[in-house]
Amino acid sequence: MKEPVIYVIIPAFNEENSVGRVVGEIPAGLAQEIVVVNNNSNDQTAVEAARAGATVLHEPIQGYGRACLRGIAYAKQSQPKPDIIVFVDADYSDFPAEMPSLIAPILNRQADMVIGSRALGKRQRGSMTPQQIFGNWLATTLLRQLYGVRFTDLGPFRAIRFDTLLALDMQDTTYGWTVEMQLKAAKLGFTSTEVPVDYRRRIGHSKISGTVKGTVLAGYKILATIFRYW
Repeated sequence: MKEPVIYVIIPAFNEENSVGRVVGEIPAGLAQEIVVVNNNSNDQTAVEAARAGATVLHEPIQGYGRACLRGIAYAKQSQPKPDIIVFVDADYSDFPAEMPSLIAPILNRQADMVIGSRALGKRQRGSMTPQQIFGNWLATTLLRQLYGVRFTDLGPFRAIRFDTLLALDMQDTTYGWTVEMQLKAAKLGFTSTEVPVDYRRRIGHSKISGTVKGTVLAGYKILATIFRYW
């Protein structure tokens, strides 16, 4: 059995203080390529990512989903094409060293997609705001009731087979990205599972949960996405 080709995609907006640490802590030899998508940053994010050894792409139009789509477009034209894509945030809140356990269910042919669940892992105090915790509970409850699939988190740290990802035909360009992936996988009959992942306070200030406007917009978009596809 050939070694799987794994690409890591890291969307990044103004994460100069953390992106290099994220890239540096990805287990050596795990990824064929580490791709940081610089999403219209006005700091040294691109410089720090390149210094850490990542391939740096530029997506000038801001949006979390848009940055992820830019990374996918790159993977589609790459050789060799990836077998597995891992998504992880650039803010150092996740633990890149946990990637082997994240991809294990895919390698063992137990799942097409794996969500790293912060709800099942150990969370550092203050790493998630109360509104984030409530929002995750509400969204996952709706996913269970409307789509018949059980998740405990919409966590951004996730792995997915590349052919599965392409079949999902992802569209969201902003905050609905993670929930769109999970509900589409359910609708199309792909197998999903969760593994516990630890979570710590991010480096720097959150652009979403750190502001009232960001929290409201993210919550609205997640709920709108759930009901739109239903």
